[in-house]
Amino acid sequence: MQFIERTNSDNSDFQKLVVELDKDLAIKNGDANDFFVQYNKIDRIRNVVLAYEGNEVVGCAAMKEYGHTIMEIKRMFVPVNKRGKGIAGSILTELQQWAKELGYTKCILETGDKMVEAISLYKKNNFEIIPNYGQYADVDSSVCFEKVL
Repeated sequence: MQFIERTNSDNSDFQKLVVELDKDLAIKNGDANDFFVQYNKIDRIRNVVLAYEGNEVVGCAAMKEYGHTIMEIKRMFVPVNKRGKGIAGSILTELQQWAKELGYTKCILETGDKMVEAISLYKKNNFEIIPNYGQYADVDSSVCFEKVL
């Protein structure tokens, strides 16, 4: 049985999954990884969602304010052996609901062009590709999305 928990970046289960995520991204991003690391710090994030199967954490994501009405989704990860079960979709839905409850009207995010599973997930959940924003504006390997809530 799967359940979702709202927490923050102090949660040790979140921190554990982020270590796995960072290892995965280091391989996929190669030499460009150092650029992305600077924008993926997890200290003081107030909005983290974790998915569990029983007592095992099987997915995570976070969001932080990007603007007065916009939340940016960050650090989304489901271990390879847990993919294909709808976990990421459940986490994404919970983040959007939480953002709406907090009064935000839009979510944005960035992923890499090699992250085909992530791109498919966001498109399936009605996120639309937008021009690269902020620090990703000139990064050819970035793909940015938004969804009006």
